[in-house]
Amino acid sequence: MARPTQRARTLSQNFLADRATAEHVARLAAADRPRPPLVLEVGAGKGALTEPLARRSRELHAYEIDPRLVPGLRARFARSPHVRVVPGDFLAARAPRTPFSVAGNVPFSRTADIVDWCLTAPGLTDATLITQLEYARKRTGGYGRWTLLTVLTWPRHEWRLVGRVSRLRFRPAPRVDAGILRIERRPAPLIGAAAGRGWADLVELGFSGVGGSLHASLRRAHPRRRVDAAFRAARLDPGALVGEVAPERWLRLHEELAP
Repeated sequence: MARPTQRARTLSQNFLADRATAEHVARLAAADRPRPPLVLEVGAGKGALTEPLARRSRELHAYEIDPRLVPGLRARFARSPHVRVVPGDFLAARAPRTPFSVAGNVPFSRTADIVDWCLTAPGLTDATLITQLEYARKRTGGYGRWTLLTVLTWPRHEWRLVGRVSRLRFRPAPRVDAGILRIERRPAPLIGAAAGRGWADLVELGFSGVGGSLHASLRRAHPRRRVDAAFRAARLDPGALVGEVAPERWLRLHEELAP
């Protein structure tokens, strides 16, 4: 039989062990909405974050993949009828059709898959996720660079790093600190639905790396004079590396280069 620490490592479990941090994350998850109608929690673990989330939601579905933790969770929230402990993998869940939020202390090894699940769920309003700090910073421009995924989704989703959590606030402690990543679906997209394909084509072309620079990559599909004019309008240096271009400047490039 695997020891608890071995099982935790296998499932990429680092349980949040700091009440103040749990309260802070729960407050962020309920930002601007004192009691969200439905919250899905990723990786309830032992219930450290489940408890403050339950106080701030009308309905909470707490997903836990480790079957050994489920009985304890159900016992802990037996007197909270609006809390439903769901055994199994969150990624296998069908996204609700009605508006909902996601919150959780995300297993570091599964962060990308969980974020993708959130981004493709039409009813998602927001996600507040404890992730590896490096991941959160990378997705939010924290290193002065932006990733393909962030830029692609920017017209519909805003990405923000809203906090940092010391590795010492987890048990077992991971090797690195964590970040609190906030993804919010915009009430109205920054570009229309008809322009969505053109936006994706532009961004993917820019990140293709063909030509040695963003300027050169975009010239593969647009005349040089139009690319030059677009860069001037976006206040970009022609030598700018693609990762250095913030999403807002991509929006200006799209305005100038759209058919």
